Amino acid sequence: MKTLIFFLLGICCLLFSSCSYLANRPLQTLEYRYDKAEDSDKLFVFMRGLGGSNRSFADAGMVEEIQRLKAPFDAIAPNAHFAYYSERTLIDRLREDVILPAKRRGYTTIWLIGVSMGGLGSMLYLKDMPAEVDGVYLIAPFLGYDEILDEIIGAGGVRLWRPGSYDKQKQWQRMFWHWIQEHVADGGGVPIFLGFGLDDEYTKGQELFATVLPPERVIRIEGDHDIDTIASLWRIFLERRLYEGR
Repeated sequence: MKTLIFFLLGICCLLFSSCSYLANRPLQTLEYRYDKAEDSDKLFVFMRGLGGSNRSFADAGMVEEIQRLKAPFDAIAPNAHFAYYSERTLIDRLREDVILPAKRRGYTTIWLIGVSMGGLGSMLYLKDMPAEVDGVYLIAPFLGYDEILDEIIGAGGVRLWRPGSYDKQKQWQRMFWHWIQEHVADGGGVPIFLGFGLDDEYTKGQELFATVLPPERVIRIEGDHDIDTIASLWRIFLERRLYEGR
């Protein structure tokens, strides 16, 4: 059912949104400076969900919270919508249009902040370009459909699951969780934090992913898959200064 719902939402998003749902080159972005009088070398990259737009982070007060809580980061919000996923151009466009230009401008610390579908996109980018990311915070992420999640849970969890042979192009979820098993589970590397509401519709994947993260990097609060919960999870991340990678 979730597969059908996600597909239909994607089609509706493409057909009825006022935004342009073409995988434009370059990616359209919105940029926010923490201190207009002084350059920062730290950057949050907000990865949007399926609904809304890259304006949603400012509309929800998440950009303002950076300044209010004195996190020394600028922010950029690319309009990385569904078409970049369906056309499989997300990684290339994010790298060419956002990450590499940011590095050329002097940013030395870059965190991906992935919300819902953007959580999946952030992890896919980390998979392919780990040297270009200094941290990832997944907020209410979508991490796969029930079929693969139930298979992994039924096998005893991520560590015990055996992915078998598969086509990496056609079976992206198997490839994705195999990568988590081999390169994320209990590893060091780039710090990954996870936050979600206890009533989120995607808790099955979120709780499964939580099993391979250090407990102190998982934030659970009361809430659903909605903007209020997302904004609260963002506020907690900033208040605890988790962007320091602790």
